[in-house]
Amino acid sequence: MKIRGLQKTTLLDFPERVAATVFLGGCNFRCPFCHNADLLEADSGEEISEEELLDFLKKRAGILDGVCITGGEPTLWPREVSELMRSIRRLGLEVKLDTNGYRPHVLKELCAEGLVDYVAMDIKAGRPNYPKVCGVPSLRLEAVEESAAFLMEGRTPYEFRTTAVKGLHTSEDFADIAEWISGCRAYFLQGFVDSGHVLTKGWSSFSRAELCRFAEVVKPSVPCVQIRGVDY
Repeated sequence: MKIRGLQKTTLLDFPERVAATVFLGGCNFRCPFCHNADLLEADSGEEISEEELLDFLKKRAGILDGVCITGGEPTLWPREVSELMRSIRRLGLEVKLDTNGYRPHVLKELCAEGLVDYVAMDIKAGRPNYPKVCGVPSLRLEAVEESAAFLMEGRTPYEFRTTAVKGLHTSEDFADIAEWISGCRAYFLQGFVDSGHVLTKGWSSFSRAELCRFAEVVKPSVPCVQIRGVDY
């Protein structure tokens, strides 16, 4: 496990918490619109030691409420991530996990051990479109479905989220997502933003009006739909 980045303070990544965000290297997807493409390989780039991270968190005790662990894909490193979560919780901080849901057994184990206070899982696209949007032609969709079903049991607070990208997503995606996650706790539609580190260039964002139309497709099945990160 390589800690490849640290955002020292965020009010956005962990709902209703002042948090720090830890970025881990390595991912099992190759989403063409990925805005953290420099994190796809675990061993490339600068590294922050776990000792450095924990020293920083100790100094911010009383300011931070929690830590968001993101990537890359954190569930690629189950033993190391679980130990990191334990160390964070020993500091009195809560833990949020960002995941693509492709390793359901790891997600279940982390939640069963009481190490995760909140999970944000990406729903990349409608099911027929999933391999293309994830950049994994041989994708086993049942793994993602298993993770989604587990979260919808409600044992751990969670949200689902989709980053909508013009040229990849259509209203058909959101019709299928609505059927798939019907009755879920919370679903966020996120506008695509070109970070400058995107895996494949040339993607563009939908307008707020277009995202609102997608939200209306989902709302009959998922009443709690919100649009996030769009100012236009």
